[in-house]
This record gives sequence, C-alpha cells and structure tokens, in this order.
Amino acid sequence: MARIKKKQKNLIKDIATERIEYLFKLAGQNYSSHPDRSDRYVALARRIGMRYRVRLPAYLKRRVCKGCNSFLVPGNSSRIRLHGRYMTMTCLKCGKEMRYPYRADKKS
Repeated sequence: MARIKKKQKNLIKDIATERIEYLFKLAGQNYSSHPDRSDRYVALARRIGMRYRVRLPAYLKRRVCKGCNSFLVPGNSSRIRLHGRYMTMTCLKCGKEMRYPYRADKKS
C-alpha cells in the first residue's frame, strides 16, 4: 500500500513540473503582446510549485523577479550587467537586483 502512495506522489510531482514548464513556455510566447498575462502565468506556476512542493528549475527561477514575481525578459523587463564573478539582473518594474555567480573565461 505504501508503494502505491509513493508512486502516486511521484506522478503528481511529475505532472506539476510539466505544468510549470508549460506555463513558463506560454509566458515567453505571450510576453510581447500581453506582459500582464505572462506575469499571471508565472504566478500560477509558482503557486503550483508551492502547492505540490516542487522546486522551480534554476533556468526558470532566473526568469522570475524575487521582488514583484514578474516575468523577466532581458532587455525588456530586466537589465543584465556583468561584473567580475557575478551577473547582476535588475527588474525594471520594482528595481530589485539579483546576483548570480558565473564563471568568466580565463585568458591564457
């Protein structure tokens, strides 16, 4: 009986991750025409993740502002600047700055 519940839980988490990825895909497609709708898709994806205890993958987590939960598109809704060892992404709606480490190529 415990094995069946474990399988069901894994199936539910897999479905939740698929829905999250699909909502981010829709947010990217609709951003140019409906930026408000993209923000709503991102909010729904985050709620699904919280409800089913599924983490957003790192490549999707970087597309969300941690201050106002809006969908970030480099050049339109966010500004990216490269510093020594990290990248700074600034949300143009709320002004929140997020830093992400990156490895710069070394000159040899």
